[in-house]
Amino acid sequence: MPNDSPTPAAINAFEVAVRSKPSIYPEPFASMMNGRSKRVLGELFGLRNFGVNLVTLAPGAVSSIRHAHSLQDEFVYILRGAPTLHTDEGYTDMQSGMCAGFKAGTGNGHRLLNNSDEDVVYLEIGDRTPGDEGTYPDDDLKALRVDNSWVFIHKDGTPY
Repeated sequence: MPNDSPTPAAINAFEVAVRSKPSIYPEPFASMMNGRSKRVLGELFGLRNFGVNLVTLAPGAVSSIRHAHSLQDEFVYILRGAPTLHTDEGYTDMQSGMCAGFKAGTGNGHRLLNNSDEDVVYLEIGDRTPGDEGTYPDDDLKALRVDNSWVFIHKDGTPY
């Protein structure tokens, strides 16, 4: 269905409504995303080639299950707070103004953790390459990009 709403020239990102569905993961993983909220920004401007989200992590929350993409590059920029980046190399403390990039195809699983007492706010940017797959080194989960949507399966290929 076409969107008849005019595309804004500019917006205040913090005034965009939080995404109504907190997580697209199947259970039990969806519940692990409690305390994470996303404001989907790129789609407001009709962007199709990449997504941009303004994400807030409450204290104790995580950005995602640790994951890596086969074809999608990802980038995060910390606006506020002090998250911990968890990758295959270990843990890296971050702060406002820091950024991290995750090149597709490396297999290096990554996520952000908010171990602080204050909210963490960051921008996450990723492309939407068809045929992308997400791997989850610590969990029995695999994601397949099919028809612009994510389909989740177990590592043995059985559906959730």
